[in-house]
Amino acid sequence: MTGAVILAAGASVRLGTPKQTILYEGKPLLQHAVAAAQDAGCQPVVVVLGAHADAILAHLAHFHFSPTAIVHNDHWKQGIGTSIAAGIKALQQAENTVTAAIMMVCDQPYADAALLRTLIAQQEQTGRGIVASTYAETEGVPALFSNKYFDALMHLSGDTGAKKIMLQHQEDVALVPFEKGIIDIDTIRDVERFREGKE
Repeated sequence: MTGAVILAAGASVRLGTPKQTILYEGKPLLQHAVAAAQDAGCQPVVVVLGAHADAILAHLAHFHFSPTAIVHNDHWKQGIGTSIAAGIKALQQAENTVTAAIMMVCDQPYADAALLRTLIAQQEQTGRGIVASTYAETEGVPALFSNKYFDALMHLSGDTGAKKIMLQHQEDVALVPFEKGIIDIDTIRDVERFREGKE
């Protein structure tokens, strides 16, 4: 069973408003991420919130927002590593037989269920412990980690993300092309460009 951890604890400082609530095709970006994970068959689906958590949840109450668990990371200011650790811990608490987890962020609008299913299929075909998306000559999220890496993920801290583990275990990494992975939402101009492209 493959679960998903959606990292959505950041303060969206450059954007000036919570990116988790930016609408794309009539639904908030965070809801799109949850739906993608659920449609790909991921179970459980854990969302990690931090900054603006109450406002985000109030906004998403108007949508069909039903992840398996919502984690409030009180240490989000210390960096993404704390959110990854909190998410993996909650994932295991929700389902202790989970064999892998897909790490996602909420501001990659093109990270859909088809991509996540491809990550899962690639792991099954190659037997690799890590399957990462590749774009812009780098590798990153969404990325699948088998449960043998859960302990390492739970010991991340500060601004150290899961890429550290990928780099330490390159021999165990398979890659899936995701050209649109470079498109994320960090500024108002990013929102405008994205919406212009969709329209």
